[in-house]
Amino acid sequence: MSDNSVLFQPFSLGNLQLRNRIVMAPMTRNQSPDNIPGDLSVEYYRKRAAGGVGLIVTEGTCVNHIAASGYPDVPYFHGEERLAGWKRVADAVHAEGGKIAPQLWHCGGMRKAGTPPEGDVNGYTPSGMNVPGKINRHIMSSDDISDVVQAFAQGAADAKALGFDAVEIHGAHGYLIDQFFWEGTNQRDDAYGGSLSKRLRFAIEVIEAVRSAVGADFPIMLRWSQWKQQDFTARLVETPAELEQFLLPLSDAGVDIFHCSQRRFWEPEFEGSGLNLAGWVRKITGKPAITVGSVGLNADFIPQPGETTFREAEPASLDELVRRMQDGEFDLVAVGRALIANPDWANLVKRNRSEELHAFEKGMLESLV
Repeated sequence: MSDNSVLFQPFSLGNLQLRNRIVMAPMTRNQSPDNIPGDLSVEYYRKRAAGGVGLIVTEGTCVNHIAASGYPDVPYFHGEERLAGWKRVADAVHAEGGKIAPQLWHCGGMRKAGTPPEGDVNGYTPSGMNVPGKINRHIMSSDDISDVVQAFAQGAADAKALGFDAVEIHGAHGYLIDQFFWEGTNQRDDAYGGSLSKRLRFAIEVIEAVRSAVGADFPIMLRWSQWKQQDFTARLVETPAELEQFLLPLSDAGVDIFHCSQRRFWEPEFEGSGLNLAGWVRKITGKPAITVGSVGLNADFIPQPGETTFREAEPASLDELVRRMQDGEFDLVAVGRALIANPDWANLVKRNRSEELHAFEKGMLESLV
């Protein structure tokens, strides 16, 4: 019988008190007609809280900007009816003893003109590129940048007012903030492009505006990644020294917890050390880090050649995850597809009933259950 108790130790950061170290990872579900989280969304998140998850990070929910969305039927985080829907979600999670943070999202160049409901609005990007070298998106002006910064701040203020426990800023996976980070899509020659420190400026302005909007005691999380949807091999930094130059300004701007996205959590980030990405982030910043990447499954989620959607995967051992947690490599563990397949994943793991866990199957993405 495995000793998974390290996953179920309480976690606290200021006002954020979690019953365990298990986080529900944000996963886009495209199940919000009219961009409103409805009854199905309320029940979907409630079931994961009832199933023992400590902290739920919602699917990406779009800030109030004309080009924030890149996909149909994703939830928005603005407008009276949409925010009322999100309050119902938060209340349901709290009733089951869980905590919840919305993931505030701007899709940037991942948006294509024609995506409903905004129609012909093109994707907004630092330099007109969604992929390096191909200019076919809107190039953001300084006024555009200010508008988006304010949209993130307003979303965070609304999250706090609705009773959410924290907020996560989506800065990963080739979306807007990440497109500013990534030299491949940021070829600006102004204050927001060029050197790494300049490419950080947009994110820093977002973080500082969010901090101003929510106050000193409301936790801010930042999700970030080396890899991009546009290029799975992309890297923002190549060495621990470069990683420090990347992280410390973001930490100083107000990030409390770093959510470090990898495809496979067990892979070392740099040669010469076994630490994964979250491990390095924790070591450099001294702040809590969330690891994520195929936790509890035997295959990552990236489609292989010939595949068009997330991969199916069987339950896998947690021994390596537990060992790293026991070593203090990271503080929290985000679980994704395993929680789609098993709303009660956390409770089953806690009770050492892993033989009851279901495999993740692609068909599970077709509905919220």
